[in-house]
Amino acid sequence: MAYRVELTFRATRDLEYLYAQINAVESSLARRWFDGLERALCSLEHAPHRCPAAPESKSTGRRLRHLLYGRHRRRYRAIFEINEPRRAIYL
Repeated sequence: MAYRVELTFRATRDLEYLYAQINAVESSLARRWFDGLERALCSLEHAPHRCPAAPESKSTGRRLRHLLYGRHRRRYRAIFEINEPRRAIYL
């Protein structure tokens, strides 16, 4: 059974800022990269446990995981939490 991926207000804001920063409106390369990021985030609905625990898990006491997308300078790190009872992922 699939998980439901839910974006928090902060995640939505951060993605909108990133879209503007990379100038995805004007650059087809940036737009393709951003579309790939969105696909990677949506792919968490099928296999969220494939991502490793985030280092922040220890200091926060929460079971956080992270997804890395891209390479080198264009790498994006998404931190998320899995809610098993609700079958939801919070980014």
